[in-house]
Amino acid sequence: MYAIVDIETTGGGGNSRITEIAVFRHNGVEVIDFFHSLINPEIFIPPFITRLTGIDNLMVQDAPTFSDVQDSVRALTKDAWFVAHNAKFDYGFLKKEFGALDEYFQRDLLCTVQLSRKIFPGLKSYSLGNLCESLQILIENRHRAQGDAAATVKLFEMLLENDLQKLIPVNML
Repeated sequence: MYAIVDIETTGGGGNSRITEIAVFRHNGVEVIDFFHSLINPEIFIPPFITRLTGIDNLMVQDAPTFSDVQDSVRALTKDAWFVAHNAKFDYGFLKKEFGALDEYFQRDLLCTVQLSRKIFPGLKSYSLGNLCESLQILIENRHRAQGDAAATVKLFEMLLENDLQKLIPVNML
């Protein structure tokens, strides 16, 4: 199983929080479950983040907090490889949010940036936008968790199809 994750945040710094999350549970053939939610970060969303993501303070004021959605996130990522584009970023935020709830969150990571560099060598850029453009993957709703995660699902499926070196684990953890 794979949990393909994308999050949006209030920024990249140490005090930043999650503003949106999408998780697609994938069995190696197809998506079998899905979760998406805006998240009230309980801190101010800076204007530059709003310009990038379109997520503003008003949009999240009545959204659930991370503690409200933790059960869904835990369930969809349990016994699955944690897959994300720049996985350490998304994983780090989830680990921090679970830690704030006094819960240890541990998943094995697969990073689609690293996998793409090995499976599709020689591309000019491995950012999600440029990579998807090179591979003709449509990204709807760019810089939003659901849109970016859906594009990462398509990218991951292409990686699975083209993984001649067997870099992606296909058996259970």
